[in-house]
Amino acid sequence: KKQAEKAVHQKKEQSKTKCRKARRRHINLVAEFNRRQRKNIWLETHIWHAKRFHMVKKWGYCLGNSPTEKSYRACYRAMTKHCLLQDLSYYCCLELTGKENELLKQLGRICSIDTGLTFQEACCLSGRFEGSLKLYRADRYPEDMLGPVTFIWRPRDGSEHRQLWIWVHPALKQDILKELKAIFQCSEPEEICITEPVTTSIQEEKQMEVVMSPGKKRKKEDKEGEKVVPVKKIVGDGTRDPFQSYSWISQTTGVAISDRSMEILRYRLIGPLSHSVLTETLKAASVQTV
Repeated sequence: KKQAEKAVHQKKEQSKTKCRKARRRHINLVAEFNRRQRKNIWLETHIWHAKRFHMVKKWGYCLGNSPTEKSYRACYRAMTKHCLLQDLSYYCCLELTGKENELLKQLGRICSIDTGLTFQEACCLSGRFEGSLKLYRADRYPEDMLGPVTFIWRPRDGSEHRQLWIWVHPALKQDILKELKAIFQCSEPEEICITEPVTTSIQEEKQMEVVMSPGKKRKKEDKEGEKVVPVKKIVGDGTRDPFQSYSWISQTTGVAISDRSMEILRYRLIGPLSHSVLTETLKAASVQTV
């Protein structure tokens, strides 16, 4: 009798969660993924890495730290003989738009020719090559170094207005962005475009109606009766709150600064066959002029 009563008390209560088949439905998976990346943003390759790597939470992102299998020799072999791809999408992209002379004039204050290349190097200014340099606080070289960055100019199109993309590490983003806003005298624009926050699964359930029909599977529909297509939501990035502005413009210099983090994916290919992989993967589009 005691054993029977003990077994009754130890019996686990029936789980109120959905069965595995229901949890694995695509619409439920997307809703669950959106909920789990509210604090730490996932990269586009997160699922692939999560199955093969030990994941860590750094700089507001969820990143693969070390592989679960002994793949160091395979990675070394790929780097020396084949091609190895790394996902660097967690690097933050800052976009500068304005007149070329004004951009070079102010950017010259936060770098020095004594450290190597600058933003006005001919090979980089044409947009053919990517450059790298170290940034300092305005007019403070060789003191107060902010950190290393990489940059690439958009090729010229005959206009004096240019576009410059600066890639910075997420740990350095706030300091460098603050310095750029200071030298270009940028302030927040009057109209700020704020992305919609990620809705919780409970809110999504309220917005959608579950249609039941005999002999058919349940399908979620919106108020208009159309089938709901789940969409992956990326709100802000690991270094920016979704309710903060991401674009600033200067009324005096006309230079605009935009935060393009998580909008442009970045991959690094290492190995002698990297060029061959790109050639086979990317196909040039036909340019049609009107």
